[in-house]
Amino acid sequence: MYLTHLSLTNFRLFSRLDMDVPRRILLLVGDNAQGKTSILEAIYFLATFTTFQAQSDRQLVSFLVENDSLSVARLVADYRRGEQQHRLEVRLIRENTNGGVRARKEILLDGVRRTVHHALGHFNAVLFLPQMTRILEGSPEERRRYLNLAISQAIPGYAQALSDYVQTLSQRNALLKQLAERSGDTEQLRYWDELLADRGATLIHARIAAVANLEKLASRFHQQLTHSQEVLRLHYYPAYDPASGTDTQFRLPIEADADRSGFSREKIAAGFYERLQALHREEIQRGVTTIGPHRDELRMSCNGIDVIDFGSRGQVRTVLLGLKLAEVAWLKEKTGHYPVLLLDEMMAELDLQRRADVLESLGDCEQAFLTTTDLSLYSPDFTKTATIWRVEGGEVAVDPDAAGWQQS
Repeated sequence: MYLTHLSLTNFRLFSRLDMDVPRRILLLVGDNAQGKTSILEAIYFLATFTTFQAQSDRQLVSFLVENDSLSVARLVADYRRGEQQHRLEVRLIRENTNGGVRARKEILLDGVRRTVHHALGHFNAVLFLPQMTRILEGSPEERRRYLNLAISQAIPGYAQALSDYVQTLSQRNALLKQLAERSGDTEQLRYWDELLADRGATLIHARIAAVANLEKLASRFHQQLTHSQEVLRLHYYPAYDPASGTDTQFRLPIEADADRSGFSREKIAAGFYERLQALHREEIQRGVTTIGPHRDELRMSCNGIDVIDFGSRGQVRTVLLGLKLAEVAWLKEKTGHYPVLLLDEMMAELDLQRRADVLESLGDCEQAFLTTTDLSLYSPDFTKTATIWRVEGGEVAVDPDAAGWQQS
């Protein structure tokens, strides 16, 4: 899978960008805050319809048109998926009204309007940003979000199941609070228990398989990056654990993980439902659902030591890089196509050997975008194989030494 053309209108710094995209490796070179990362962000948004950089979609619309009563950011990608050519378009629409700002997005795949859930997974990308170290250094919610975004691109229906679960959870929590404040018939919970268990089981079942597959791949990449000095393990701790039938909020990652691979989705749903029933009194008192995928945890360890609590900055960055390379390989296994790889300032904190290892790993990808402020971080042999774009002030030009200075 690879992009052939990218067009951005009123997106971040770019009032207009319209470029044919080379197939293999593209180096985006320029100073900070010139728009390099925004290009990666746009491509990733086309894959996931969300962003790590902004709190809401409306922040992606260029500030140059923020005072207009109606402003639209438009992202269009032409890309090849196998033998087929496709076009994906996203319109981010922001309306300024007397009551405030309203935002919505429209998605068109090959000219046909689609919902987010129906469009997800058709174009795939894997993104590495320096601030993504918060996946390891941040809260469990950050790790759940990472897992959800990865699985949503690979497993059809997962994003819809996640949305349905969140909606059911909200309604069940509202009923729990109502029962706590006004009392009432607890039998009302039975319907929501069954619905939550059924939808939650879909998530748990998918996460069990995904973490197991990602661990095999990430362990291999991490071993290569550390030259066999470290063994990486991923530890999935579901808040409802089908292996024990109880809630397991957290355990030390050095403990042996339970084998959950043999549990069917139906068996997980049945056990989850029973556990929810048993927790009625406690959850009514607390006014909140205490177990379920919304409280799952994902941990990482190297040589038996928890990286999240005890890993050095370099170790955290290496683990994250191994995870991202594993994500690329996993998406290839699940979809049959390599995703587009997006690496932002990846080389800055890596030593020479690890830089060489990472660049060698790019050989398997159909297309990779890399950003840098310093081209000298890349060897002359590598830059000869890449197309170089100079990015400055929201404008892009092909490097004059590479192919003639053609202004976009």
